Amino acid sequence: MIKRLSIAALLSAILFIVPTGPAGAAGAAEPLVDAAWVKANIATDNVVFLDLRGNPRAFQAAHIPGARWTSYGRHGWRAKINNVPGMLPPTAKLEALIGRLGIGNEDHVVLAPAGWDATNMGIATRIYWTFKMLGHDQVSILDGGMNAYMADKGNPLEKGTATPGPKTFKARFRPELLATAEDVAKAISGKSATLIDHRPPGQYMGVNKSGSVKRLGTLPGAKNVPAMWATVNDGGVFRSKEELVKLYQAIGLPTEGETINFCNTGHWASVGWFITHELLGNKKAKMYDGSMAEWSMKESNPMDRRINLN
Repeated sequence: MIKRLSIAALLSAILFIVPTGPAGAAGAAEPLVDAAWVKANIATDNVVFLDLRGNPRAFQAAHIPGARWTSYGRHGWRAKINNVPGMLPPTAKLEALIGRLGIGNEDHVVLAPAGWDATNMGIATRIYWTFKMLGHDQVSILDGGMNAYMADKGNPLEKGTATPGPKTFKARFRPELLATAEDVAKAISGKSATLIDHRPPGQYMGVNKSGSVKRLGTLPGAKNVPAMWATVNDGGVFRSKEELVKLYQAIGLPTEGETINFCNTGHWASVGWFITHELLGNKKAKMYDGSMAEWSMKESNPMDRRINLN
């Protein structure tokens, strides 16, 4: 005889089979979350808010309840390697840094920069890329940053500081997200990948350069998508996917296929990689960590200077 189940029993069975958790917990988290999502998930287990504002006093004065603070420039998120600034540090050092922040492999990390402009949002995209490089898919960025969160006076805030208990974080390194100088040379010679320069037009054209770069110009064949175009009016809110697709079409860039994103030291390039890989969904996009700081060091590496003022 077949035993009939009540509606309540059926619902209980479904809930037992389908795990529940924070939004985005099934598979990879959504690349962007908004202030409303943050407010709704403040008390959610295994959601860790990482405040990326540069001034610790701003964090002490007001932050998302339970958030941890870290310094992009001082706490070891980037390192000088082989005389190239801003490189990805050794995996063991990053594991230790993340573990000290009380972040484990089971945690969903939400990155909260100040949200002033695209360059500031680049702090979040660079750390986001770092987590992805380490094999951690449970990571999101607060769209608009703390500016967007604090704009709503109804959103809860907390004062002071807290020292989180350390956790163990173990990386699963993903080399497929990283482009090397050898990959760039192959792309230049064989046109195997689309090269995208995310620096301001003046640096792309060779009119001026960053102090971290030895020579004027860009990679041969590269096209220019300045990082500040990724956000609305160069603010802290990312453009919609539809707007980004139109932008790439207007420039004549594909939104799929092998792509190498670069800049001076891999900061603006992380904004470009984020919109290409995460928002446009091109899973063949890579970021050249050394970027022009590394490439320009070797005199034999070709460079294209669109405007020569000498």
